[in-house]
Amino acid sequence: MMDLLKDLTLARGVPGYEKEVRQLMERTLKQVGSRVITDETGSIFGEKEGNSPSPRILLAGHMDEVGFMVTEIDKSGMLYFTPLGGWWSQVLLSQRVTILTEGKSFTGVIGSKPPHLLTPEERGKVYPMREMYIDVGAKDEEQVKKWGICIGDPVIPICSFEIMPDHDTILAKALDNRLGCYLALEVLRRLKEEDHPNTVIAGATVQEEVGLRGAKTAPYVVEPDIAFALDVGIAQDGPGGKKDKPRLGGGPLITFLDATMIPNIGLRNLVLETADEFQIPYQVDTMMGGGTDAGQFHLHHKGVPSLVIGTAARYIHSHVSMISKTDVELTVKLLVEVIKKLDRHRVQSFTRFTETQH
Repeated sequence: MMDLLKDLTLARGVPGYEKEVRQLMERTLKQVGSRVITDETGSIFGEKEGNSPSPRILLAGHMDEVGFMVTEIDKSGMLYFTPLGGWWSQVLLSQRVTILTEGKSFTGVIGSKPPHLLTPEERGKVYPMREMYIDVGAKDEEQVKKWGICIGDPVIPICSFEIMPDHDTILAKALDNRLGCYLALEVLRRLKEEDHPNTVIAGATVQEEVGLRGAKTAPYVVEPDIAFALDVGIAQDGPGGKKDKPRLGGGPLITFLDATMIPNIGLRNLVLETADEFQIPYQVDTMMGGGTDAGQFHLHHKGVPSLVIGTAARYIHSHVSMISKTDVELTVKLLVEVIKKLDRHRVQSFTRFTETQH
């Protein structure tokens, strides 16, 4: 488990530059014996038919992580950049990053002034991202260009992968959303040993962090009857956090509401009933500050019953984040058990809106 998740988080893949992650996904999908499906934006999935070709169940993480793109090379050799995905500028100063060129990678640091040089006014100022720059140790603009660094090159945060001393907390970059990639791959692997009355298509989309773009194209090649977006939610278990808010170690996180979707109620209730049946603790997420690929999946063609399942994570959209290994294992178990119940009759019941639904 940990080797695959580690490899996924260390792979470098900001929106539009997901090649390393896609290659790892493809290699793993082939190892579990799946037929590989891709769309023309770069999303990738493996298909496993169970006891029936339908219904078709989509499990989708997204390959991209938040990062940056080089937009200007200053005469002094400093690189200016723009964000790819949502960032809070306060988490950036003095952080290490990788600049990927066509043939090589370069380490840089987002520049900051030493406190000795700050005026009293600057000490209390939030530094705007447009004024930040990346220092790659070059003497001038010509040296940067000689090295092959160009405008348009992607910039990726640097962070190691670690298991913390409690042997449960995982620290890494890009858990948003290499966790979803891992969940899709691991559920598909475990289903090799299970009977299920459907066909499962598991993998990941591209460019979620810049507008759910892969989620718009992927359903046309996957043609799902049910869609699960596998993603992280925001843990709120820091100082001052409330007990009823998502936390590490509280079990799978099931999204009841976000800015892009209200889930199919029948599908949601089946997941909750299954969690209760197998005594899997779970948490509920209701947050209007963001969305997931399910925001596009559920609008495909005439509509696709959809739900977001994942785990709580601390510090997402920064260089580092944390999740619970226990939460990951329980989420895999819950997804496997739900999929084993999704036969044609059950799936059809989710869209019978002429009947009273509770």
